[in-house]
Amino acid sequence: MVGWTIVGCPSICNDVADQLPFDPIAEAARQWEAHWGSEPVAAMTGVTSIMRVQQILMARLNALLKPWELSFPRYEALMLLFYSRRGSLPMGKMGARLQVHPTSVTSLVDGLEGMGLARREPHEHDRRTTLASITTEGRRVAGQATAALHEARFGLDGLDDDQLTEVSALLDRLREGAGDFTPA
Repeated sequence: MVGWTIVGCPSICNDVADQLPFDPIAEAARQWEAHWGSEPVAAMTGVTSIMRVQQILMARLNALLKPWELSFPRYEALMLLFYSRRGSLPMGKMGARLQVHPTSVTSLVDGLEGMGLARREPHEHDRRTTLASITTEGRRVAGQATAALHEARFGLDGLDDDQLTEVSALLDRLREGAGDFTPA
């Protein structure tokens, strides 16, 4: 198998378990063009490629974070707390910043709390607000996990820095057009 390899990353994050002898997205493009014409092919292959890369990256990142029993969504929540000024944030603000439903924040914090990486605390000025706070162990794990992700280039070692900047700029245009953020 030809593929991307990192130390400690199981084969599922390096390659598909049963690697196909052809590119299924290229085959889909061929079929799409035969049935719908050439105009929609670029959009279909673009979205399909983005979705497939998301699956590949999530598998790679989760494999890299496995030594700390973290999933990438839990890692993101942990890092949000790590970078907050006081080491804590209201649960509602976490949802807004992570761009997830409140139920997902509850689940993420439940997981971090169960691992001893975060804890819930009452807000000192607002009784209706619950804060999620990073623990000392959470700070330690955040540092170690981040070092591992840096070493593996967040699973993106197939692209150089210029290419990654270009990819980010292209995807930023899509995100901006969808109203994901207000440009500076």
